[in-house]
Amino acid sequence: MKSVLSILVAAVLFIASSSLFVVNQWETAVVLRLGEIVKADVEPGLHLKTPFINNVRTFDARLQTLDAPPERYLTSEKKNLEVDSFVKWRIKDVALFYTTMNGDNRLAGMRLGQIVKDGLRAEFGNRTVKEVISGERVEIAQKIKDTTSNAANAFGIEIEDVRIKRIDLAKDISESVYRRMEAERNRVAKDLRSKGAESAEKIRADADRQRVVILAEAYSEAEVLRGKGDAKASEIYAKAYNADAEFYSFYHSINAYQKSFKDKSDVMLVDPKSDFFKYFNESVK
Repeated sequence: MKSVLSILVAAVLFIASSSLFVVNQWETAVVLRLGEIVKADVEPGLHLKTPFINNVRTFDARLQTLDAPPERYLTSEKKNLEVDSFVKWRIKDVALFYTTMNGDNRLAGMRLGQIVKDGLRAEFGNRTVKEVISGERVEIAQKIKDTTSNAANAFGIEIEDVRIKRIDLAKDISESVYRRMEAERNRVAKDLRSKGAESAEKIRADADRQRVVILAEAYSEAEVLRGKGDAKASEIYAKAYNADAEFYSFYHSINAYQKSFKDKSDVMLVDPKSDFFKYFNESVK
């Protein structure tokens, strides 16, 4: 009797546990009857179901990230670019997601990845390398988001964001771009050096011209001052001579004697009766 009662209690507990299911706060769920959806978008909490007939599939309703490996895409110039991107998505319609993707997140990631790749291939194929690198990646990401959202809605998926993390040139293109950049920088440097040398020559020539002008003006002014000084000196000499001509003549003769006989080894052949020795002879008498 006790064993039968234990079996009945165990059966009741099993049936009761099979009749209850829990949906967590971050989840959404569908209730199935023999594989057919009878209830979708089940809210978080404790719920009842019919044992052995209904079964429940739960899905993560939080924002999810699809981070695909970098892919190569051709630009309109037929240049290869390595692009690394990611997609933020979540389940919007769980019934549609279960129907189209069989509730498989891996399959959903593959389909989304292919849609994003097709969008990137189309966008990069319409642009040059310069247009892509110069700042159009935001516009590209927005267009891909719009395209992907339209396609993903058919799978019950909502696209929150599409971002391009990195765009790299292929190695051969990088070297080619670097060589062009180096040549351009060298050309600019050469042009700047040429302009600098030209400016230096102009400055040097102007400085030389100013030097010549300043020296000429200074020489002219010096000559004028010297002429004025000589005139003033002549005037003073004339006044002094007119004041006492005899003394003035004597003074000049004395200075001439002093300069002429400064060195004992000097020899002069002059007539003693010449005017040069006028005052010298008078002093001897």
